[in-house]
Order: sequence, then structure tokens, then C-alpha cells
Amino acid sequence: MTSKNTEKPWGGRFTTPTDEFVEQFTESVSYDQRLAHYDIMGSIAHVTMLAKVGVISKKESIQIISALKKIELDINAGKFQWQTSLEDVHMNIETALVARIGDVGKKLHTGRSRNDQIATDIRLYLRSEIDLVCVQINAVLKALLELASEHASTIMPGFTHLQSAQPVTFGHHLLAWAEMLLRDRSRLLDCRKRLNLLPLGSAALAGTSYPIDRKMVAEALGFDGVTQNSLDSVSDRDFAIEFTAAASLIMMHLSRFSEELVIWMSQASGFIDLGDAWCTGSSIMPQKKNPDIPELVRGKTGRVYGDLTALLTLMKAQPLAYNRDNQEDKESLFDAVDTVKMCLIAYAGLIPTITVNRETMYKAAAAGFATATDLADYLVVNGLAFRDAHEVVGKTVQYAIQNNKDLPSLTLRELQKFSKVIKEDVYAVLELEGSVSARDHIGGTAPKQVKAAIKRLKKQIK
Repeated sequence: MTSKNTEKPWGGRFTTPTDEFVEQFTESVSYDQRLAHYDIMGSIAHVTMLAKVGVISKKESIQIISALKKIELDINAGKFQWQTSLEDVHMNIETALVARIGDVGKKLHTGRSRNDQIATDIRLYLRSEIDLVCVQINAVLKALLELASEHASTIMPGFTHLQSAQPVTFGHHLLAWAEMLLRDRSRLLDCRKRLNLLPLGSAALAGTSYPIDRKMVAEALGFDGVTQNSLDSVSDRDFAIEFTAAASLIMMHLSRFSEELVIWMSQASGFIDLGDAWCTGSSIMPQKKNPDIPELVRGKTGRVYGDLTALLTLMKAQPLAYNRDNQEDKESLFDAVDTVKMCLIAYAGLIPTITVNRETMYKAAAAGFATATDLADYLVVNGLAFRDAHEVVGKTVQYAIQNNKDLPSLTLRELQKFSKVIKEDVYAVLELEGSVSARDHIGGTAPKQVKAAIKRLKKQIK
């Protein structure tokens, strides 16, 4: 079947209307209409410049700008009729413009192509979304710091290989996630700097013969400058790939956090509980309270990884300059943006509902010989070589296991069976509180250092 609509802006070259299947297969307006605001922004800046350099008259530019603003009002009000036969957001808006003001509207596209137009739209869109994602990261950071402040002295087992290793404070553990998110935010801000250059003016691939002023348009749209090569400007999407890579790292960090929340909430651990409003139940087991939000975030991580892979694969074999393949960049990018934003919103809401079972955490830390390293350090301070101290402590732990005791409950006589350098003061390092307090340096788990770190981090997210 063929389409009844033959009014294509590019239709002069063709003698037959577009096949109806081809229209459906090639359309992008069903999803790229979300770029309408940015498309109109770019068009207003472009037409303002065309009037300034004398390509069109001031009167014509006023007519076009006024009509574009009214079109945007209709779009925002849901009154605009999108047509798949017009392919994309650009042609829909331009066709509506011509319908409203006649031939003057046809002058809007002077000196540009859809190739540099879409490259500009996506950069404007992504710049705005990066700003929003950074705000949402800050919201999660604030929630983490608030919870960490409450638990700067709460002792829990620190793990390696998911085995109890050394005691840490829960506040210190939470700050590890804060550091990861700070790096995530930094990557986004770096990405923003690189994408914030204007490609408009590159036209289809070679630039334009009109006397345009690209710097004027760049300033009007808040870009830091203009791109330097027209071929590169219209064809590359590395800024979208870079964002999606940064989004993948955010999701990886949230997924790791999710894994811990799921483990900590299990009956086998019992370290924390999540607010009822942020959990769901079972359709068959009435006793269940499931951590579905962390599980879904963990699951959605693979989705964003898929978006990154899709974009990398999209670009890997494209020759210069623009190819229609690039139409496929938007859905993956949009999905990555939507998913990471949704997951950050979820965590900003979830974290304040976390309640901590301090006693359970403390008992778990005490049960795993978590201060064994402290005993080894004690022996080193008192003259033993570290490898000898390591062996002494290993034998001491084996003895404690055989006698169903933990290290602080061993008598001095029992401890001295393994080394005569051990004195009464050893108990100060075998207690959990002594262990964490001894790590009193920048980056350490001591409550004093946790509080200092929170203070530093708060300054970074203001």
C-alpha cells in the first residue's frame, strides 16, 4: 500500500508517494517528539541569527518565532497533531509552521539540515537531562549522609569475599557509596563539558554557503562554543555513548548497593529493615515483605548496559558523514536517561526509610573474629615480625574456634599460650570499639573520621 500523503518537504525528487510500510518503518516522531522543546529552541536561535546576518528580514523572523512559540504551547497542551507521514519531530514542526504562516515558514530551514538540527537537539536535551540527573544524585547523597550521621558509631562487620573481615562502622560503609556517587556525578559533569558545543551550522555535512554566525547561535543556546568539523559534527554520537557509559556506572553502583540491601534485609542477616511503603508482599505467602525496589534497580542495571551496547554497536561501522542508522540512537539514549533517573528517585526515597538493627550488626561483627588483625598489629607493635604475628593469631583463632569462644573472651593466660608478649592491655584492641577507633586517619572507619568525612562531603554537594 502507498501513503495518501505526498506532501513531503523533500518530495520534489520523487514521482510516486512513499509506501505506507516504509512510512511506518522509517518514522521516528513516535519517540523523538520529546525533543520538540529543544527543536524549537534551536530553531528560534537559528532564525534570530538569519535575520541578524541579513539572510531573512527582521519581520520574517518575528513571524516565524511567534508561530513557533504558539506551536510549542499547543504541544505542551496536548493539542498538536503529530503525523507519522512527516517522519520526525523536525518535519512535523516545520510543516505546522508553514501551515500557519505560509511561505515565510519555509525560510526557517535556510542554512541548516536535519543532520545538524538533530545533533543540536540531542545535545540540548542531554545537557538538560544531565543537570537533572546531577540534582537527583545530590538527593541520594544527602539521604546517605543523613543516615551515615545517625550511624557514625554503629558497628557492623566489614566483609571481604562476603566473609567477616574487620569491624567497621555502618556510617563508614554508607560513605563508600557516597564516594562512588560523587565520582558518578563528576563523570556526568565532564560529559556535559564535552557535549556543550554547537553543531548547528554544519548543515548536511560540509557547512553552508550562507553567511551564518555560529557563535551567535551558540551563545543564545548556552553552548560553550562551536564544533570544529562539520563531518564530525553531524555524524558522531560519542557524547550520547559517553553519557550512557556514565549512566551504566551509576547503575552498577546502585546495583551493588541493592545487592547489599537485599542481603541485609534477609532473615539470615537481619541488619536492616525497609519501610513498608517501599516494599511489596507475596500473593501466596502472607508473611513476606520483599525488597522489590532494590531488586528492580538491580534488574534495570542490565537494561542500561544494553542501551550502551546498542549505541556502541550502532556507531562501530558507520562511514562519514551522516547515515540513517543514527535514527536508532534516540530510543537507547532516552531509555538510559529515563531508567537512571527513575532509579535515583527510588533511592532518594528509599534510603530515609532504612532502620538499622544495631544489636544484630554488633553481634555479627563480634562473632567473626573481626579483631584478629588488630591482635596481629598489637603483636607487631610489641616486637614480632608481621609474618610471625600472623601465624600466632591464626593459631589463636583456631584455639578459640575449638573452644567455642571469641577473641575478647579468651583469658590472658590462654592468649599467652601463643605469645608471651601479650599483656593485659591487649583487650583494648580486641574489643570492637577499640578496633574501629584505632582506624583514626583520613579514609578510616573511626567514628571521628566518619563525622569529618560527612562534613567534607556535605560541602561538595551544596
